[in-house]
Amino acid sequence: MKGGLLGAMRAVFLRELLVFWRRSTEVMSSLVFFVMVTTLFPLAVGPERRELALIAPGVLWVAALLATTLSLNHLFASDYQDGSLEQMLMSPYPLSALVLAKVAAHWVLTGLPLALLSPLLAIQLALPMKAVATLVISLVLGTPTLTLIGAVPAALTLGVRGGGVLVSLLVLPLYTPVLIFGAEAVAAAAGQGFASVAHLSLLGAFLALALTFAPWASAAALRVSLD
Repeated sequence: MKGGLLGAMRAVFLRELLVFWRRSTEVMSSLVFFVMVTTLFPLAVGPERRELALIAPGVLWVAALLATTLSLNHLFASDYQDGSLEQMLMSPYPLSALVLAKVAAHWVLTGLPLALLSPLLAIQLALPMKAVATLVISLVLGTPTLTLIGAVPAALTLGVRGGGVLVSLLVLPLYTPVLIFGAEAVAAAAGQGFASVAHLSLLGAFLALALTFAPWASAAALRVSLD
């Protein structure tokens, strides 16, 4: 049974990668949004490196948060339309485990590229090089937390008109602690007098909590939406 569950999760993960890859425009939209937002700030604020370095942690993290929120609409929508979610509900395996596999695949194609792309945008915003590694680590810890949290309202608003707006309204208050500690970790590493280890540890704790509770809550929300 254990091997069967892992095999089912692997099959869902690989299927999601294939489905998202075929819809590459949806995957790229969040990356393009991330690049556009961070690129526009230097044009608005000006070329002063000190000012750019001061706002860089917040700008990069807010842009990553909004890009993640933008991609949540595609997490369950296609499966809801083609009936795949009903098949997952009838599966002998726990729905929460299958949801976790879906969320992992979604993050690999949306959140992970944001983290890998962030060093280039950090240089554009004059972020000190000593803080770039912390930026990447904070995004690697924070973006999966954002995706896991966002999966719950994304599942709950399936089939609801204007569901994308509702998802944004529901997740933004929940995202606030992750945003604060993520940006503070980068700011601390940039040399504002605080150690970033504590902030990164809190991001890791948020991720552990999200991994524990978010798949179960998302599965419950999917059952409510499909009833």
